Amino acid sequence: MSRQLLRIGRDAGRRSEAAGTRAAALALSAFAVALCLGLLAMVHATYAGKELRRDARTPVGQTEQSRASRATLWLVGSDALKGQRSFSVVFIAPRTSNAPLPPGVDRWPGPGEAVLSPGLLKAGAAEGIADRYGKLSGTVGQEGLDDPGEWLAYVRPAQGMKAEAPIEAVVGFGPKAGTPAEGLQPGTGGDNDKPEWMFQSLVIGLLLVPSLVLLFTALRAGAHGRDRRGALVEALGGLGRDRALIAVGEAMRPVTLGALASVPFFAAAAFVDVRVPFVGYVTSSTDVRQHGWPVLLTPVAAVVTALALAVISDQLSSRVKGTRPATASRSRRQRYLAFLCAPAVLLASRGPELAGDSTQYRSWISWVGLALVVLTLPAAVAVVVARLGGSLARAGRQRGWAGALIAGRRLSHYPAATARLVTGVTVALIVFTQALAWQAMFGTYHAEMEEILSAADRNVAEIGPRGTASATEAAAYLESIPEGHAPVVLAPARTAGEGPVTISGGCVALESLRLPCASKPARVDVALDRRLQQLLRWNTEGGTYLKVVRADHAELAEQTVQSTNTLAVVRVDGGLPAVTALKEASYRAYPRGAQVRYPGEEWLVDGIPDRDQGRWIRLFGVLGMGILVLAIGLRGKAEFLRQGRALAPLTVLTGGYRVFRSSAAWAIVAPLTLAALAGCVVAAWTARPVARPGMAYFVPGSLMATAVAVVLAVAVVMGLWAARIAGRQARDWRA
Repeated sequence: MSRQLLRIGRDAGRRSEAAGTRAAALALSAFAVALCLGLLAMVHATYAGKELRRDARTPVGQTEQSRASRATLWLVGSDALKGQRSFSVVFIAPRTSNAPLPPGVDRWPGPGEAVLSPGLLKAGAAEGIADRYGKLSGTVGQEGLDDPGEWLAYVRPAQGMKAEAPIEAVVGFGPKAGTPAEGLQPGTGGDNDKPEWMFQSLVIGLLLVPSLVLLFTALRAGAHGRDRRGALVEALGGLGRDRALIAVGEAMRPVTLGALASVPFFAAAAFVDVRVPFVGYVTSSTDVRQHGWPVLLTPVAAVVTALALAVISDQLSSRVKGTRPATASRSRRQRYLAFLCAPAVLLASRGPELAGDSTQYRSWISWVGLALVVLTLPAAVAVVVARLGGSLARAGRQRGWAGALIAGRRLSHYPAATARLVTGVTVALIVFTQALAWQAMFGTYHAEMEEILSAADRNVAEIGPRGTASATEAAAYLESIPEGHAPVVLAPARTAGEGPVTISGGCVALESLRLPCASKPARVDVALDRRLQQLLRWNTEGGTYLKVVRADHAELAEQTVQSTNTLAVVRVDGGLPAVTALKEASYRAYPRGAQVRYPGEEWLVDGIPDRDQGRWIRLFGVLGMGILVLAIGLRGKAEFLRQGRALAPLTVLTGGYRVFRSSAAWAIVAPLTLAALAGCVVAAWTARPVARPGMAYFVPGSLMATAVAVVLAVAVVMGLWAARIAGRQARDWRA
């Protein structure tokens, strides 16, 4: 009997109303759900693999008990490419003949040589990164990197290293060698990466929820015919179990095909490192193979989820026992959900404030509120449209508007159909504004600093030696400055707001900055050169005037040693400094190199990780929007098919097909327009708190207007499509 019922469901799925549309929608939705579930498993595998590799490459410090053991001298520094986040540059040297090497480095580089990660070599090719730290000795293996695209460099200084602070002696790497030392870990991912739960929340909120909406929409396509079939099964004595088997048989084939279509994507990720488009992150196939075994279960989980929702959807749509029409029960259900819409909006927009400073709890409250808004807002729009539909029907009857009369009657009597139609629009707007709000949360600091620094003159480079540097090293660096460049040293006033700010340099540099070059110190009250103005703005506090002192390289080298002073390099002709050459020269002169940046750039670097991670939000947000737009199209097409069959006999009464266009305008375009307006307002409110305490995000009015315009355009296209399909079906009916 069970097999027979499954076959009945399979055959019904091929011949039912909107059969082709529903099958395609089910396959696509199952595919999307399987991909989202697999992505969750891959995110966990990535975090697990990175954590293991970080632990394995963390040094174990030397102790009194291990002082006689083999040891490596170790010092973690940093560097950055132009406009990119900083990365670790680790200085290493063997202290003993059998000194241990960090994971990923198979042999010791010679003095003045470096080992770089493949990702760093590729990203820094334009800046000559291969020669910046010395001669390239090799590349870091995958086992020594957070992920295949990590930027990391191991450098063995040409001058050697001494076991003096801050240089540490380490006896091994990873838990097997002893207790890992805090603060000596290479890499910046541990500090910059967001927690795993936050990334998983993004996947769930921006991808999985829209995929489930698409799945539910696909299951309800052509629901009218299945509801009548279910009523017939019950009239013949069928039980809920029988209806469930028929529903499973109807959805089994397309759902299984869609879920299995995701397998090639995960198979590729298990054997090939994949670069994520737009974001640039490279996934590790090793992590997927070792920690991503739940990926194998995602097609099964997607099929089970889809079939369970098919059964639940069928059971919920069963005819209510009693003498009241089924539409009364559905209308009452829509009213209940509409009543809960206002509390849901309040929970999503104001509820996170109840969590105080707890970012995690704020996030979870926000997500719960958003889920409730997604469930209740379409019902609220449908109830409002149903009320307006009654008025529209009366106006159509009084004025003889056949299309308005028909649309008003349908809207007032079938609010559930309206809710299904507008669900995709409201959810899409909420997903879109949430993506923008999260992007703003991660990128606000960086965007503000970019705006502040956009007016800064970048034709000057500041040189900041890392660690302590001697006058001899400073003099060597000044001698290696590229031709056409000139150094100056800026010394702040001894007391803020009192005394002069001193600038020292040769005549070439001073005259390039429009300063006098005299044998005696000269006073300047107004800095005329923009490069000098930026140096003074970012590196001095107070000072009543500028004291200009002529100095040679030896004197400048002595002044550079003082940590309060700032060494700057300008091009004599006023052009952009050769930053790449200045960085490369710093690693030849100073043991740990030097930071080379324009004034204020250090404030910008701190926001770059948030800017980069915000790209994930935009990527997921766009994909989520695409999934929901697909849901709108599929839902609309199914509704059009039903409406076309219902309106076909009216061509005999009206004498033409114009009624289809006017009816589609009132029944399709008008509800979607109202949903766009309500969705924009609610989405803007729910996007305000996001997840960061004390932050409020306000959606720009122009952006809201653009979103409404886009939805209007989609609604018009769908209305025209509805009229065309209805007209074609009417012609077939008359034939």
